[in-house]
Amino acid sequence: MPPHPADDATPSAEAVGPLERGLAVLRVLGGPAGAAGPLRASDLARETGLARSTVDRIVSTLLRLGHLRGNGRDLTPAPRLMELGDAYLRCSGLPDLLGPEALRLADELDESVSLAVPDGTGVRFVSRTARRRTMSVAFRVGDLLPAERCAPGILFAAEWQPQDHQAWLTRRQDDPGEREFPALPPRGRSATPGDEAFAAAVAFARAHGWALDDQVIEPGLIALAAPVRDATGRTVCAVSVVSHSSRHSAGSLRESALDRLRATARSMEAVLRDPARAPDPAAPRSPADPADPAGPAGPAGPADSKDELGPEFLQSLARGLAVLTALGARRGGLALSEVAELTGLPRATARRSLITLTHLGYAAAEGRTFRLLPRVLELGYAPLSTLTLPELAQPHLAQLVEQVHESASMAVLDGSDVRYVARVATVRIMHVDIAVGTRFPAHATSMGRVLLSALPPAERRACLRDVRLEPLTRHTVTSPDALGHLLDSAARDGFALVDQELEEGLRSLAVPVHDRHGTVVAAVNVSTHSALRSPEQTREDLLPALVGAAAGIEADLAMVTAHDGR
Repeated sequence: MPPHPADDATPSAEAVGPLERGLAVLRVLGGPAGAAGPLRASDLARETGLARSTVDRIVSTLLRLGHLRGNGRDLTPAPRLMELGDAYLRCSGLPDLLGPEALRLADELDESVSLAVPDGTGVRFVSRTARRRTMSVAFRVGDLLPAERCAPGILFAAEWQPQDHQAWLTRRQDDPGEREFPALPPRGRSATPGDEAFAAAVAFARAHGWALDDQVIEPGLIALAAPVRDATGRTVCAVSVVSHSSRHSAGSLRESALDRLRATARSMEAVLRDPARAPDPAAPRSPADPADPAGPAGPAGPADSKDELGPEFLQSLARGLAVLTALGARRGGLALSEVAELTGLPRATARRSLITLTHLGYAAAEGRTFRLLPRVLELGYAPLSTLTLPELAQPHLAQLVEQVHESASMAVLDGSDVRYVARVATVRIMHVDIAVGTRFPAHATSMGRVLLSALPPAERRACLRDVRLEPLTRHTVTSPDALGHLLDSAARDGFALVDQELEEGLRSLAVPVHDRHGTVVAAVNVSTHSALRSPEQTREDLLPALVGAAAGIEADLAMVTAHDGR
């Protein structure tokens, strides 16, 4: 893998070695190697150059913190890892401050709108408002592109100092294959503009205050960008409108969007001059805040003793990640004393972690304040941010099946039916055989009743208006009044149990899955044969584990959708 941008710097004598090495492992997991599929500890040792024993201890720690998931020897990043990138987004404040303006622009133009920030000689996306079309042109939050290949990069290059330009020339020489930019579409890698073309585009942007990318990133993609400056006149980000050549030419996009784009940039600048106009969603919290019972470092908090955590747990790595996460507690960053107070760490310990993060390019010191830098987003944020609900649910369903030894599924409401979107079957001679994509009448299934019970009364009536409550078995409820009472009970109790109403011998128990706004978006269930246990035993034996699985899915979903509008 290519060297990290900070690898050539002389390490500080006070740098925390386990934190450096742990972040190296996370970079691999969040990079091209991790995107290709699950990795094993031996893969991580080869990619990082670290000793296998060191990697094993790092993996053990990250698993304990909830940042990794293990399936046998296969390792994948867990959604909780996104709390590191989310800390940067909160520290910068840009998505929360400027996101509403970007959304308004996207609605007005009916085009995708993105916010990007400079990151070395590249451009890192920090916000996106995508149009839901078959031909999607939006990049993911956290994706990194070379400056010469996109309109925001041209704008940032217009303010480069000589040392910045030299760093760009060095990068072009050292990484001609652009391995540092895995988000760059493969078809466009051979279309890198020459130095003269890039210089001309930068000169135009410097003179006119906007930049245009006419299919430089990828054939068919067109983007128009304007700078957003803070009160000092420094460009802190670029707002860009992204379209496709099937909708616009470069000229028509400029004619239809440029004036509105520049007006939006001015509105964003007004917000940056007076950030009090927007609420700060990241006010400092106590480590004991009930909203985050695990604390900033996850299941094993930084104050836990070494004896309690075991010899394979790298406490200094956990503490360093806790410090990184804590820096997102307030827009603009924190002072050393605030970091120490928030994490519960001694000042000297917090200071060493801050020095390490600064050395590696993940944080910067401005006076007495430390703030996070966009490079934090390279730690797996982009690939995790695009996980779908079924993908998020799958590991939790697998864990549930392992725990209760029964098949588990997730379904969504599709008209008056439920449609299975994820499933893990138990290994048993006699088991419930249902495939993803299967549809069943919602009124006769446990997941359907949970989903119907969550609908507003008018929507529930409309959904069931044309449904014939036919008896699928001798146990099927066919009375509309009886069904209504059962749905009311499911809404009140938070679960539904259906006993042999869909098929003789089949009993299932379901609970809802909520998004971060509290809306029910799916249901999960456990299916079992009625001969194995009574309905009362089914509730007693299976409901606690089922509720725990749903809570895990909800936590992952909230993390993934925090800055994506989903």
